[in-house]
Amino acid sequence: MLNLARGIRISCRIRAQEGETMPDSIINSSYGAETAEEDVSMSCCHKKVRSDKEIKDLMNRLNRIEGQIRGIKRMLEEDAYCIDIINQVSAANCALNSFTKVILANHIKSCVAEDVKEGSEEKLDELVRTLQKLMK
Repeated sequence: MLNLARGIRISCRIRAQEGETMPDSIINSSYGAETAEEDVSMSCCHKKVRSDKEIKDLMNRLNRIEGQIRGIKRMLEEDAYCIDIINQVSAANCALNSFTKVILANHIKSCVAEDVKEGSEEKLDELVRTLQKLMK
């Protein structure tokens, strides 16, 4: 099995040879998949153009989640009661799940819908694989 970083480099170089352009940061990056098959299915060379409003909303959500995580760390440092920490972890998980739902909904409405309209099912297949991973 190829490690993912090597697989991404190979996949991106092949795409570059076919005329697609991508920054070196993508070609030289590494991610955490386990097989070469997963390398190809990852969207290493795709980009999504988001509106300023969408980016602002997503960044606000992530900032709140980051604040929740910092709060959990502080609770741990201050010897907070176990159940209180667990409740805060649960709240952070819910916030991260909500973030995922927003990204997923936007992906389905834009990327997947456009791909299906063009007669391709590549993004639909990618979505099914991703949902299977999420529901493990």
